[in-house]
Amino acid sequence: MTTTRIVIAGGGFGGLWTAGRLERLLGREPGVEIVVVCRDNYFLMTPLLFEACSGTLDVRHCSLPVREFLRRVRFVEATVHGIDLDRRVVRAVAAEGRTYEIPYDQLVLALGAITNQSLIPGSEHAFTFKTLADAMVLRNHFIERFERADVETDPERRRRLLTFVVIGAGLVGVELFGELTAFADEIVRYYRRVDRDEVRFVLCERGPRVLPEVEEELAGYAATVLAGRRGASLKTGVLVRSIEPGRVNLEGETIEADTIVLSAGIAPSPILADLPLDKDRRGHVIVDATLRCPARPEVWALGDCAHVPDPQGKPYPNLAQHALREGRVLAGNLAASLRGQDLEPFVYETLGIMASLGHADGLGKVLRVPLHGFPAWWVRRSYYLLQMPRLSRRLRIVVDWTMALLFRPDIVKVDLASERALLARDQAAGGIAQN
Repeated sequence: MTTTRIVIAGGGFGGLWTAGRLERLLGREPGVEIVVVCRDNYFLMTPLLFEACSGTLDVRHCSLPVREFLRRVRFVEATVHGIDLDRRVVRAVAAEGRTYEIPYDQLVLALGAITNQSLIPGSEHAFTFKTLADAMVLRNHFIERFERADVETDPERRRRLLTFVVIGAGLVGVELFGELTAFADEIVRYYRRVDRDEVRFVLCERGPRVLPEVEEELAGYAATVLAGRRGASLKTGVLVRSIEPGRVNLEGETIEADTIVLSAGIAPSPILADLPLDKDRRGHVIVDATLRCPARPEVWALGDCAHVPDPQGKPYPNLAQHALREGRVLAGNLAASLRGQDLEPFVYETLGIMASLGHADGLGKVLRVPLHGFPAWWVRRSYYLLQMPRLSRRLRIVVDWTMALLFRPDIVKVDLASERALLARDQAAGGIAQN
């Protein structure tokens, strides 16, 4: 019997929802094999990553094992590093360096996007905020700045330690800024030698206002709330010329800061750059309304790596709500193509857009109704809670949120260094730590 192999490259919203729908449509057909290739063995609910950074959520609870989500789909934990369209092969590398070649009959590109580090010189010196590791590294670093400031006597060094800069005031930048300012309010009480008024937060945005994705009135609300936080300042209409270690160079001003986070935009996965497919000026793979590549009917694309046209020909925004719905439509069309049936175009009207500002505050527009304050914050949480697959995961999230209301956040850092590495570090510092 001839087997048709469908390979899905990527395990984000688009990839996993495509795989889940294909599993229901084709998972029991003996002549079809569905394969998901992803660097991580878990799906990450990225809108909850901010709360994992602050410790409101357990880091594991904003993610879900792929193997728990997909029961009749083959999963390969490996990083896609190349695709040969002529040979119809996906090349992937596992963690230990072993290379795999995975042939396909149908290919779904769901490779997502990366932080765009080409816009600002020196971006490699800034933190990014895309992965679980990013959240944990930033959390450890954030807490460590308070630890160091608590014993620092040099005023200039102390000021740098307690200055935090976020570059980019889109949804990610604003939500991270809001969460970090709220986190600082909660943990500063543990550091008796640190005054909250010493802690400085700066949000830099090249555009004329924060949150260009939302209406001006809601963006104004966000700006008012964030600017009202202690030690917070918003700099809009400013160009970040470069980033150096411990320094952000603006037009006419330099900010000394030990913590610099870059959230100034995303770029499609670099794997796409060498693929001989039609792309838009930003590097997204151009597909038709059915999410299929016109020149390569065996290739499909969706999510942050795709240019998906709406009925007016404009690309849909790269939002999670679009990616998961694109996944369902793509899966239905792929199954229909194998059965010789007609395909359906992807048509979707945005339900709304939401943002959390920390301290149980938020903003959004849901079904054309503007919201702000606690109601917006509650609706956002509820929406993403319901989007998380599996009841067991949802219950764990609810428990975490309930505990966060009852108790202060902890300041435990997650140090992944082994004992051998710790001893070597102590020896290099001139002595062995005594427990």
